[in-house]
Amino acid sequence: MAVKLRLKRMGAKQKPFYRIVAADSRSPRDGRFIELIGTYDPVKKEDNIKVNEEVALKWLNNGAQPTDTVKNILSKTGIWAKYKSTKKEGK
Repeated sequence: MAVKLRLKRMGAKQKPFYRIVAADSRSPRDGRFIELIGTYDPVKKEDNIKVNEEVALKWLNNGAQPTDTVKNILSKTGIWAKYKSTKKEGK
């Protein structure tokens, strides 16, 4: 089973709100997911990204592939840099 870290759209029309989830790559965008990792609210100006760092690193270390948008979100929070540094230490 290929696991992806991706966004699940929530919210009303014209007011998007996203959950960052670990999901099977074959499941639909807003369908079933394995675990909730965090939230992203593009409408808010400040404090719009909340990510559980331990859970995100667990999934990345287990081989989950983030989408481009999720990779950018993880980069903004500093989690992507931590993941990359742990990968280099392991080699």
